[in-house]
Amino acid sequence: MFQIMELSQKRIEDYSSVAGEDAVSRIMEKGEKLSGTKLAHVNSTAYGGGVAEILSNLVPLMNDIGIRAEWWVLEGSDEFFNVTKSFHNALQGNKNLKLTEEMKNLYIKTNEENAQKTDLTEFDYVLVHDPQPAALIEFYEKKQPWIWRCHIDLSCPNREFWEFLRQYVQKYDRYIFHLPEYVQSDLNPEKTVIMPPSIDPLSEKNMELKESEVLKTLERFDVDPDRPIITQVARFDPWKGVFDVIDVYRKVKEKIPEVQLLLVGVMAADDPEGWVYFEKTLRKIGEDYDVKVLTNLTGVHAREVNAFQRASDVVLQMSIREGFGLTVTEAMWKGRPVVGRAVGGIKFQVVDGETGFLVKGVKDAVEKTLYLLKHPEEAERLGISARERVRENFLITKHLERYLDLLLSFSGEG
Repeated sequence: MFQIMELSQKRIEDYSSVAGEDAVSRIMEKGEKLSGTKLAHVNSTAYGGGVAEILSNLVPLMNDIGIRAEWWVLEGSDEFFNVTKSFHNALQGNKNLKLTEEMKNLYIKTNEENAQKTDLTEFDYVLVHDPQPAALIEFYEKKQPWIWRCHIDLSCPNREFWEFLRQYVQKYDRYIFHLPEYVQSDLNPEKTVIMPPSIDPLSEKNMELKESEVLKTLERFDVDPDRPIITQVARFDPWKGVFDVIDVYRKVKEKIPEVQLLLVGVMAADDPEGWVYFEKTLRKIGEDYDVKVLTNLTGVHAREVNAFQRASDVVLQMSIREGFGLTVTEAMWKGRPVVGRAVGGIKFQVVDGETGFLVKGVKDAVEKTLYLLKHPEEAERLGISARERVRENFLITKHLERYLDLLLSFSGEG
């Protein structure tokens, strides 16, 4: 049932220029201690969203330093992904959702079917990402450490859904959360690991681009480089605050009529609800030609996202909940000032007044966006500080080293 992803090669030495030679040397030393170790990453989608993006970059680097890492993608029906989207929404705080016996049975059945047709016992470590495949552990005779990683905001979950999921999560040898506030009190604190995610500075989405390429990309999508650009990069779902972004843009436009808005998103394979919010977004925009909705369905991929972020004067992230928000990290790495709602991982990344601005809602966001558009020198200062914060904390090399420390801890070396 699983799809095993084929990935391009990467070389850890190539990261010396951005992460430093000392960091790369440490990683290679730790990698030697784990050389030949087999590790399986398991998640539920091959593209769309931060998890797939992280794995597409992290797994090749693990292989380069000697770990035999593979990336397996759980397969399921549309009904299964509708159920797990409800899990996602409930775990992020939607108290109105109800967990039915039918939902439980489909969730368990899909995990069991995947387990029956594949063998994870040959790996030395199994690392399972997010709720969708969490129940796999129930259907294997566990002979090695299993690690569960939660990429969502679990600070205030719907208890019915969490209590169902917890019966599987507590079987894992470690559970990883992005932030301490996401850790549930009914889990064993000795098994808990705090580990923020990362971006790959050399990937197509984050690598340096020539100005000429940025301009050509804007021209291809009919975006005017001589007029101010506000951008949000995010999935189309109820947690990303897309409607608030549109409201911010409209208020800013009253003061700066020439401003443009780019809403950039990916339609992910495991998110059928995305189409509903995509259509709602289009209806809210109406016939405003200064708003561009840009997705992978219209030729917007990693390199185009890179160009849009670099061309932006202000990047918004108005999420209501946000597990971490790698699109914030991406914008900061490109030296862009971010105006983000003070929730989840956004408030962990953006240092208010130093690397961007944290806001409570639309009114605050309008004020800060106008300020940055009218004070480009301040926007540049914030952007420079933002890039350095990412360099020190959120690059893939730091993420890789944290994983190596975790794996080595099982043998008492971490």
